[in-house]
Amino acid sequence: MIKLYNTKTLRIEEFKPIHEGHVDMYVCGPTVYDHAHIGNARPMIVFDVLKRLFEEEGYTVTYVSNFTDVDDKIINKAIKENTSEKEIAERYIKAYTDVRKMLNTELPDITPRVTETMDEIIAFIDELVKSNHAYVVDGDVYFSVDSIPTYGEISHQKLDQLEVGARIDANDQKKNPYDFALWKKTDAGIKWESPWGLGRPGWHTECVVMINDNLGSLIDIHGGGQDLKFPHHENEVAQQEALHCNTLANYWIHNAMVNIDGMKMSKSLGNIRWAKDIVESLGVNLTRWLVSSVHYRKELNFSDEVIETARKELDKVLNPLKQAHIKGALANVEAMEEYDKALYREYLDQLDDDLNTPNAYAVIFEAVKKLNQALRQRNIDFTTVGTLKKTVEKMLWTLGIEPSYPVVDEEARQLYTSWDEAKKAKDFASADVYRAKLMEKGLL
Repeated sequence: MIKLYNTKTLRIEEFKPIHEGHVDMYVCGPTVYDHAHIGNARPMIVFDVLKRLFEEEGYTVTYVSNFTDVDDKIINKAIKENTSEKEIAERYIKAYTDVRKMLNTELPDITPRVTETMDEIIAFIDELVKSNHAYVVDGDVYFSVDSIPTYGEISHQKLDQLEVGARIDANDQKKNPYDFALWKKTDAGIKWESPWGLGRPGWHTECVVMINDNLGSLIDIHGGGQDLKFPHHENEVAQQEALHCNTLANYWIHNAMVNIDGMKMSKSLGNIRWAKDIVESLGVNLTRWLVSSVHYRKELNFSDEVIETARKELDKVLNPLKQAHIKGALANVEAMEEYDKALYREYLDQLDDDLNTPNAYAVIFEAVKKLNQALRQRNIDFTTVGTLKKTVEKMLWTLGIEPSYPVVDEEARQLYTSWDEAKKAKDFASADVYRAKLMEKGLL
């Protein structure tokens, strides 16, 4: 039984799908004007692990994540580089997709773009205007938050107590300061014809329309970073309540932010860390192990100390797997397909509890301890070793971590034989030479 913390209710709830055995999940994607930083990578990993967990528990999943390819930042970058918005968007959509692949994520099933959904967005806004939930002022269209009595239900704030400094545009044209733009009249950059004149859509309308267009009017899970809870997700819900009388998703899931050396990551502090650079530096397995080492609802800190701790932890897991592989190959034992179902169930139970990866790590270490004990036996029981190895590999798969093993060929077998013979003969100089060669091949 999977349980998830629902931002909407502030409770951990048993997951009950709309359609038996199937999950529809939408995770807000990037505005594609720059490379993905490690903060963008965290939801990639969090929701990839969640998707894999659902699959392990027997669900099918339709995973949708959008690309916002229309925005002031994209327009400004295109003007600065004397190129088109399409060129900027395509460049960073590719870069973002490359990071997803680098992180060994299961790619979303559908990746809608704003520019490809424009007719649906304009029609949606038009419905809001006609139903008096939105109003037009000189070519701009605003949503009236006063028209929805439930406004604030995702961020759990009342209109007169909304957080100061959130992404709210001050504008004398608005009836209420918290009314938000659905359509923006524009003279610069890319624009479309609409019933209100040339312009482009507001950010908050795009996702709600793409959800309706690709998954339907009510989905199981809507996710994203905690910074999207207000105003973006709040404003999505407001529009859905206005036209479809529901909160768009039954479960709202938000991951916490990423800090760098204990400080908030921001361009103003100059401490942005690009995801591609981190993966190239640490490798995919270590990056994913580090990100999942902290519960998704807690802040994640990137520092040299945290990285080194994660590296040591992961080595304690991967090194016994490597030794199990080598010893099995040297003994001509085929890889096992059987795994310890009770131990794996214990592991999944921890993930089922609101994706509790730290507790799941404890079960991995328990399995690795058993594997180490089996490897230390004088007469190795390769059935036990193979079963435990397969069990740990299955656990790591849900985390998106895939061990790699050295090839044990005839040359490697001969080196091991020579090394053993030299040790038995107390020819330590030769033994050291053979050992160095084995280490060079990654066999020790």
